[in-house]
Amino acid sequence: MTNAAKVMLRTAVLALGMGLAAGAAAEGWKKLPADLALPSGDGSPGPVTFSHESHVNYTGSCVACHPKTFRILETGKTADGQAIRHELMEKGLQCGLCHGKTASGFDACEGCHKM
Repeated sequence: MTNAAKVMLRTAVLALGMGLAAGAAAEGWKKLPADLALPSGDGSPGPVTFSHESHVNYTGSCVACHPKTFRILETGKTADGQAIRHELMEKGLQCGLCHGKTASGFDACEGCHKM
């Protein structure tokens, strides 16, 4: 296959992918994963339930978190295999990549923890 043919094929695949993504966005999300109850650590003020719906509505995309930060097909698993922990969030890792920066931060526990 010539270089020109390879470029044309890549362009066609990219255009198809963008078209499918635009179509999905125009229709709205059909089905997101169910809410995920995260395990509580020592000293937790209450359980945390992660909602894909609220996060996709905020970020507009699954790729804001997947697969770079969280595994897409393994529920509750980070990309590096570590447990989701508050101390890592406070250091700007895992959930802290957004929370505490572009999303609501650590000023109100009840934003995430149900007490």
